[in-house]
Amino acid sequence: MKRIVILGCSGAGKSTLARELGARLGLPVVHLDREFWRPGWVEPDKAEWRAQLDALVSGERWITDGNYNNASAARFERCDTMIFLDFSRWLCLARVYSRAWRHLGRPRPDLNEGCPERLPDKVFLRYIWTWRALRREKTLAVVEQARAEGKRTHIFKNRAEVRQFLAGIKDMRATNTEQSSPAL
Repeated sequence: MKRIVILGCSGAGKSTLARELGARLGLPVVHLDREFWRPGWVEPDKAEWRAQLDALVSGERWITDGNYNNASAARFERCDTMIFLDFSRWLCLARVYSRAWRHLGRPRPDLNEGCPERLPDKVFLRYIWTWRALRREKTLAVVEQARAEGKRTHIFKNRAEVRQFLAGIKDMRATNTEQSSPAL
């Protein structure tokens, strides 16, 4: 595992998993929200963002966390492992509120300076609430495409599955061999 893409709804734990995997595997972590948002929560020009994202994944080793599925095909083409955190909307909502209170008024570790955490508004809550209905199938299709291309794919339905996966990563590092869980 040298180039890993982590996908899932807001609040699923993509950034947390990316940091943990990065530490265990010695891979640089690219938090896409940090790269995307400009100070003051300003969105970049679409062409500029595509070029920036292509450059971010041009290296040989990285982990990206975040969806941005329409921004760049290079990330999906270049990855060797894809992880989808397919968690319930209730867990995602609880985590979004928890992190909002924990970081309220200042940037989270996975956000750019000038983008202070704020309580979720109705638009963001609706995004999370409808994510499974409106975006899950597209994400599953991306994962299925990666699997069909022979890439490692993992779909985790709960935190216990993530912990089990991470336990395998510990074992892999201890034995200095590469193993993967079964493909989908």
